[in-house]
Amino acid sequence: MQELCARLTSRWLVLAALVLLAGCDKPQLYTQESYVFGTRVQISIYGLEEDVAAKHAGAALKELDRLHAKLHAWQPSEITRLNTAFANGEAAVVDIELAQMLQEAADYARRSDQLFNPAVGQLVRLWGFHQDTFAPLTPDPLKLQAALAAQPSLENLVWNGASVSSNNPHVALDLGGFAKGWALDHIANQFRKKRVMNALINIGGNVLALGKKGGELWTVGLQSPRRPEAMATIALNDGEAIGTSGDYQRFFEIKGKRFSHIIDPRTGQPAQGMQAATVLASASQDAGAISDVATKPMFINGTATALQYAARFGVKEVLLITANGDVYITEQLQARLKWLIPPPHLYRLR
Repeated sequence: MQELCARLTSRWLVLAALVLLAGCDKPQLYTQESYVFGTRVQISIYGLEEDVAAKHAGAALKELDRLHAKLHAWQPSEITRLNTAFANGEAAVVDIELAQMLQEAADYARRSDQLFNPAVGQLVRLWGFHQDTFAPLTPDPLKLQAALAAQPSLENLVWNGASVSSNNPHVALDLGGFAKGWALDHIANQFRKKRVMNALINIGGNVLALGKKGGELWTVGLQSPRRPEAMATIALNDGEAIGTSGDYQRFFEIKGKRFSHIIDPRTGQPAQGMQAATVLASASQDAGAISDVATKPMFINGTATALQYAARFGVKEVLLITANGDVYITEQLQARLKWLIPPPHLYRLR
């Protein structure tokens, strides 16, 4: 019987990779960590020599740094450059990568009935979430009402070849609800091209699995929204991605009421009524993006329409936790989860 030689457990804000490695004759699991997109990132590669794995992991983290700098919502970036142009009524040239991202995001926004709306950066800023640290303060009501009344969306973008403008000066791009998932797909595609076929990419709890970890599937944990530990685990098949939107990552409290960074574009207020929404996306070229975006309309609109949005994104495995701690889960996901902390109230989502 092989001897267990390494155990790596990471309990991060949303999900964490639980990595167990068998075989002691030579190290086969390589892990490298960094801090990107305002969160911890972990790249795990199985089955390659350490120096080769280190090279690929380092290149992936460097690429994530590039994307982070390019897409930053409030520090100088391609996004802030576009937002300045829109506010001034000007057009700006964008590269193919960013153009494709914006057009993909616009499609997802339509599927979500604009509950996922990357054009409401002004609302996010007014609530104080366009900074690394934020104070427990509510926005000026008049400024909030003005930003809400402007009704910005990606439908306001006007494309002319390689340039884009906005017919609404209040459009302020913020790809925070999409960038991590898109980056998962981007790094996974790069790994496949470089023949890195067995890896786990974890960007702040948004996770995509490639291949296997030896003879077993990669296993990840689902973070409890109210306890600093995993509440369940799930084994991911090749190419699957899992993501969660929750009220426990970026938030503040005033008089016991929690205000999270997930803003309901219809009201201009932080979404209420949910602790977390998790989806598992089947293997596809945009599994990472779907696992990130599809949680937004579910978190904002709750259990009543969750399956409607799941169908629009091609998702069948969903888990929702309401504000009072009730858990709603699809039959497909329940069959795959292993509960570490069984919920007191568990309901089938249908």
